[in-house]
Parts: sequence; C-alpha cells; structure tokens
Amino acid sequence: MHPSDAGTVREITVADDGAGPYGITSGPDGALWLTLVHGGRIARLTLDGALEEFPLDSATCRPMVIAPGPDGALWFTRSQDHRIGRVTPDGDMRSFPVPTAGSGPFGITAGPDGAMWFTEMNSDRIGRVTGEGRITEFALPRTGGFPSGITAGPDGALWFTLNQADAIGRVTVDGYVETYPLPTTGAAPVGITSDGAALWFVEIGAGRIGRITVDGVVQEFPLPDRTAKPHAVVAASTGDCWFTEWGANRIGRITGSGEITEYALPSPASEPHGITLGPDGAVWAALETGAVARVQP
Repeated sequence: MHPSDAGTVREITVADDGAGPYGITSGPDGALWLTLVHGGRIARLTLDGALEEFPLDSATCRPMVIAPGPDGALWFTRSQDHRIGRVTPDGDMRSFPVPTAGSGPFGITAGPDGAMWFTEMNSDRIGRVTGEGRITEFALPRTGGFPSGITAGPDGALWFTLNQADAIGRVTVDGYVETYPLPTTGAAPVGITSDGAALWFVEIGAGRIGRITVDGVVQEFPLPDRTAKPHAVVAASTGDCWFTEWGANRIGRITGSGEITEYALPSPASEPHGITLGPDGAVWAALETGAVARVQP
C-alpha cells in the first residue's frame, strides 16, 4: 500500500449534513449528477462549482444510484417508494413504478440493448426499463441474495453483486441468469464495474477488492485496513480502478496486479459512497455528510 499526498484531494460542499449525497455520475452535459438520498432531490454540479437542485415528487423516496442513459437523460433508483426515476439535463423529471411491490431498487446501469438495467434488493430480481418506462423483471435463482450493484460487462451481459449471498451474478439481455460464489465467506459485495476486460467489485464485509473474469475466475485483494468497508468502485481504464472506503474515510486505487494506493479525505467521518470518473479526468466521490471529493491522480 502506498499513501498519497493529501494535497491531491479537494472537497466541495454541495448540501447540508442531512441531505446525504449518495450516488454520483458524469452526465452527457459535462456536469456531475448526484442523488441526495435523505433530501429527496437530484443535484447537478458543474466543474466550476455551480450547483442546481431538482426536487423529486416525494421527499422520502430515497434516490440512490444514478447513471447516464443512452437517451441523454440521467436514470436513478428510488429505493423507498420502489420507482425508477429519469431526469433530463434541463430538469424534466419522470418516474416509473417497479411492478413488484416493495422491490427496493438500488443499482442501475445502461445496458448494451438500449435499455437501463437495475437491481431489486428486496425481491431477488433484476429489472429492465426502456426509455418509455416499460419494465421487465427477471427472477433470480436464489432467495435472500440482496442484489446490489450492477454494470454492463465486456461480454454483452449485465453483471451484478449479491450482497447477502457472497456471490456475483450475470444476466444476459434475454434473461438467462447464472451466479458465481466468492471464495470469502461474509464478503458482502456491493459496487461493481467493468474495466473493459474483466469485472471489479468491492467486498464491504471482508475489506477486499475482487476481480472476476467473464469466465467466472475470481481473484481477491485484501485492503491494508480490513475494516475499511469499501462501498463503490469505478474503472478509469483496464486494470485501473478507484473505490470508496466508507469505514476508513479514504478513496482507494487498485491496479491490475493488486497494488493499492489510498487517499485520505480531509474531513473526518465524511462517509464516502458513490464514485465516478469526472468529465475533467479526475475521480469524484459523493460524501454523505454533505460534500463531494475530487481526487486528481
């Protein structure tokens, strides 16, 4: 492990302590988009610091993960009222109810088929939503798995984490599902990303970063601090991934060989959650205590 120069990290306040920036992504408009999970709002942050907020129709809907769609809009999950939200760069807002009651949607990503794909934490399903809001659900072969993060893989399928099953799942665009158990008991994987060659995921329960090939071969890399609780992960390029350490107040970086560098956040207990590669080439993370962090490699 190599510690970083703390001067490469900058924090920008975007909300009060109670609003809770949670998800973050880069939009097609060159801005950063955030979910304010406790405030029931979506926020847009430009690189020069201009902030705009879009209130949702329910202040308690708990917007979670946000991702750009193929239609030029931003799509996000609403875990408390079980809907999928959509917002255009100019603030036009829509939402669509998930058919299964109490589904608890969490992760969301653009699929290779022109639709958005999402996980349903509470109902053991993977969902697919078209740009018009038509939703299809695919049941998973095991119960209580708590599907969490999801990403498009390099093989044309969608890959997702099963937090309570200690497994990684794969679903094709026509709904065929298979799962791969992890070597570590209590791994509790959450975030997942593709680097264009393989899938990388974080094990919040075991303090490890994992890598799985499209053939299902798993490697695990332990963090220096096994209590760091890595939460979200994003790939900058093949063999170069960044992740948040929710329990250790750091941003981490891992190479394809497993070398890890960590960046301490300036504010204590800032609760880093979502992470994205910004339009400026820097790494940006959402801090639930009311800010975003920018890390310049």
